[in-house]
Amino acid sequence: MAQTVQSATTTAKTGTQPDVELRRVLKQFGADLAVRQLDLTVRQGEFFSILGPSGCGKTTTLRLIAGFETPTAGDVLIQGTNVSTVPAHRRPVNTVFQSYALFDHMSVKDNIAFGLKIRRLGAAQVRDRVAEALRLVRMEAMANRYPAQLSGGQQQRVALARALVNRPAVMLLDEPLGALDQKLRKQMQVELSNLHRQLGITFIMVTHDQEEALSLSDRIAVMNNGQIEQIGTPSEIYDRPRTPFVADFIGDTNLLPGRVDQAHPAQVQVTTESGLRVLAQAVQSPGPTAQDVVVSVRPEKISLSLSAPGSGGNCYQGQVSHLMYLGTHLHCVVRLSSGEALTVRQPNRPTGAIAVDTPVYVHWAADDCLVLDAA
Repeated sequence: MAQTVQSATTTAKTGTQPDVELRRVLKQFGADLAVRQLDLTVRQGEFFSILGPSGCGKTTTLRLIAGFETPTAGDVLIQGTNVSTVPAHRRPVNTVFQSYALFDHMSVKDNIAFGLKIRRLGAAQVRDRVAEALRLVRMEAMANRYPAQLSGGQQQRVALARALVNRPAVMLLDEPLGALDQKLRKQMQVELSNLHRQLGITFIMVTHDQEEALSLSDRIAVMNNGQIEQIGTPSEIYDRPRTPFVADFIGDTNLLPGRVDQAHPAQVQVTTESGLRVLAQAVQSPGPTAQDVVVSVRPEKISLSLSAPGSGGNCYQGQVSHLMYLGTHLHCVVRLSSGEALTVRQPNRPTGAIAVDTPVYVHWAADDCLVLDAA
């Protein structure tokens, strides 16, 4: 096992060949298009997440890879082989579901062994593979227990072991931590990340949890309305969103619609609908003036002060209209004199100077906000 894990890990670090490819994949249910001409490539050994709101097509995409759905058009390839019409049980993938899908009448070790017995492996081989899988998820002491005797996190480990015991080329995770409480979910994120690094096989996870995708993934695909809006690393997706939808869906942001009235190679000036003038980065080459755009500025990039700051950049007067204490930080809403409401996130510091109805200045650098094409 040690040699197998080491080999897989090395492949994950150096392999450039894709493990999964979707080429112009379309999936239609009656008159509804769930997936629209999707192109997607997942590299060997990658932890890849598909992120998006409910109904965006992310689960359908995972089911197309797993073989639970057949594409209406296009091709699904796994390790270079077209598997579009290959049934699920003949694909080199295994799926872990949010519901765990364990057999209540079977012990932990029998749940894990189920797939191996269906494949008619010898008793000794089944025993060794089950023991190996139990060690991977640190559940050796629970081998003879039944699902009802396990916590949610332990059941999730068993579900992972049952998938891993078949040694799939690709592990598919469908909202795998969605049924867990927040604290246990955080713990299982660490477990999942460690397991991926140890095994080195390709993980593809579907989730609607932005923080989970950002913390676990090598790359993320953000889906909307059956299409991919952007693919990139977590930092690219968060810091350099390409569309207003991505900026708004990943974390929190303030979106200010307006029009370009001055354009330079690295910076543009935008006048919002209320007349506010904002300097911002141009994510792409700036278009013509009068172009409809949206300025995105993250709440943590905005600073609050009781007096006018001396530095340049974007600075506006306003009044605190809402204040929420969230432990590590303060969540503020500031209503500007021009009418816009900005969400501001401030570190929790021992000060009582800022309260509801306090007049304040909000300010941020031009480099701390982006101008995105409204279209």
